[in-house]
Amino acid sequence: MAVTVKECLELQLLEVEMLLSMFPKRGEFSVDADAVPSIQRYLRNADGALPPQLEYRIALDVGEAKVKVELQVLLPHMYPQVAPQLFARSEALHRQQQLQLNTQLASHISSVGSGDVCVCEAVQWVKDNSLPFLENSEAPSECASEEVRVREVLHRMWIYSHHIYRQELRKKIFDCAKKLNLTGFCLTGKPGVICVEGLREHCDEFWRVIRYPNWKHISCKHVENVEMEGSIDSVRLFHSFEDLQFQAHGDYGLRNDYHMDLGQFLEFLKQHQSGHIFQILFGVEGKLSDN
Repeated sequence: MAVTVKECLELQLLEVEMLLSMFPKRGEFSVDADAVPSIQRYLRNADGALPPQLEYRIALDVGEAKVKVELQVLLPHMYPQVAPQLFARSEALHRQQQLQLNTQLASHISSVGSGDVCVCEAVQWVKDNSLPFLENSEAPSECASEEVRVREVLHRMWIYSHHIYRQELRKKIFDCAKKLNLTGFCLTGKPGVICVEGLREHCDEFWRVIRYPNWKHISCKHVENVEMEGSIDSVRLFHSFEDLQFQAHGDYGLRNDYHMDLGQFLEFLKQHQSGHIFQILFGVEGKLSDN
């Protein structure tokens, strides 16, 4: 018999209870205040809209020095039938070491049978396997340094929202992009579109930050990775983080409800070698009108 979303969400809550008992101290287990209640409300009335995906962070002390390693967890609605999205990070790790740690973590979790909750398993694996990376972080070898230099990867995320209007939200988006050295753009209005490009860990951090607290009508539609020799700056499609505001359709007066001219947006995408993204975002092939 096929497993339902409701059954999966029930297992997710049971695992959260287990993790809370393992990490009861303040700051060890961090989750949005409405995350668990929203799932509980859905379980009481499964005919309603699905709750946001459950997302939380676990702070771990590794080794005798108790170096902080944070495990970020994002659970698809059908977890544990499908794999969770996990990312371990630490200020004590160099970028390449962090990448290697997460590659090995993903490989280990993929070996765990589907249908079984595995975040506790991931926590234990990170505690048991982070120490070698931490011990080598202060003196990376010349070979490792060379690998970092010649194997840069640009990460590009295309994010769609039903709308983006609020000034405080736009300020949060732009401040975060600037802080993380991300280029791209934010298209204000209805629909709202965000593109960020830069280092993967910076894009992941941007995605985590702007989704809190509980931005419901937002999704990451597409991700691109461009690997090349040298600096990622040479393969960026954007050289800054732009504020896009195209001409709106109709005369809406003082109403804060306006649709962007998607023809102008398509032209902008084509100018930045990204015309193919239009269909990914909106489900239709973009066509420019003849002048």
